[in-house]
Amino acid sequence: MEKETDSRIGVIGIIIEDNDKSEEVNRILHVHAGLIVGRIGIPYPQRGVCVISLIVDGTSDQVSAMTGKLGKLSGVQVKSALAKA
Repeated sequence: MEKETDSRIGVIGIIIEDNDKSEEVNRILHVHAGLIVGRIGIPYPQRGVCVISLIVDGTSDQVSAMTGKLGKLSGVQVKSALAKA
């Protein structure tokens, strides 16, 4: 198990291609709200997608648990970058 000192700061990019998945994405983000420092969500109708950018602070395991759940949703793409800070 990771210690509190193993906390990392990172960014997560989420692209929702299937708008029907938005509710499930928001449910997952709500469950992991304690990791989220900041969030910007922008619809991009010209491309038919919604884009969410997150700033997170948590252990690698915590962030991986959230991104893993998001990544399993069809029509949703997730990329993350973490740094020790």
